[in-house]
Amino acid sequence: MAKGASGPLASAEVVVLAALPLKKSGTDANVQVRGVTPRALEVHDNVRVTAGRFFQPGLFELAVGRNATSSYSGLDLGDSIKLGGSSWTVVGIFDAGGSALDSEIWADADLLNPTYQRPKGIAQTVVARLTSEATFDALKARVEKDPRLRARPERETEYYARVSQGMTQLITVLGSMVAVVMGVGAVFAALNTMYSAVAERAREVATLRALGFGGGSIVLSFTLESLFIALVGALLGCAAVLPVNGLTTSTLNFQTFSHLAFAFRVTPPLLGVGILFALLMGVAGGVPPALRAARMSITAALRDL
Repeated sequence: MAKGASGPLASAEVVVLAALPLKKSGTDANVQVRGVTPRALEVHDNVRVTAGRFFQPGLFELAVGRNATSSYSGLDLGDSIKLGGSSWTVVGIFDAGGSALDSEIWADADLLNPTYQRPKGIAQTVVARLTSEATFDALKARVEKDPRLRARPERETEYYARVSQGMTQLITVLGSMVAVVMGVGAVFAALNTMYSAVAERAREVATLRALGFGGGSIVLSFTLESLFIALVGALLGCAAVLPVNGLTTSTLNFQTFSHLAFAFRVTPPLLGVGILFALLMGVAGGVPPALRAARMSITAALRDL
């Protein structure tokens, strides 16, 4: 286990749910209140106080995540709220780098437990920072062999992936359905555009065939044209979606039934996948009209000259 200036980097924490009104609707929603010690800032090294200060042990003070501040009423710096029958004052705002901690409220664990009629010193989870990733397996084996410990060691990334699995699957399914519907629409739009182009340029195609251009050249020409149109549309779509990057929205965490805020991330790999998807739709919508142009009767088309 890694060690800091004040000892081993381990934080015993407790989590409770509190109902607070949302800023958008005014209706109550659950927010996670995490009881920690000041050492939690060393353990969770992605957390940094951006406004005010961290709470002082022994005082009814709160440090609030930036997403929780923007989602709930009464959590601005200096505000006082009721939690478990006690009055707490918001003394700091922290940024957890867009993680789930940004949607939480942090308080002194020794005060939070008695407030919610829990024994002092009890903890639901212990977050520890190890010296290296390789030491996790040894720690896990040691904990599982000790009959006195009823704990399940788990990497933090694996834990959050597990608790968010339901929401991830829901978003993936809905997003895939929308992508399929929009993809089918894009294919029909490309088919309509390219069939119109073939019909309007029948004499041009017939002239090229008469000059000696083969069917393969005609197919390649119209397919490249369809790909170019798809690429332009994909680039315009990428430009239109860039303002969404960093946009924060919220949903319900089905594991904890708390309100969870998250931010959209538009990354270069996602943009690349979008462009590739658009090009595939361009191929699907461009090849059939191109084949029709290649099979066009030269004599029938040249009669209109």
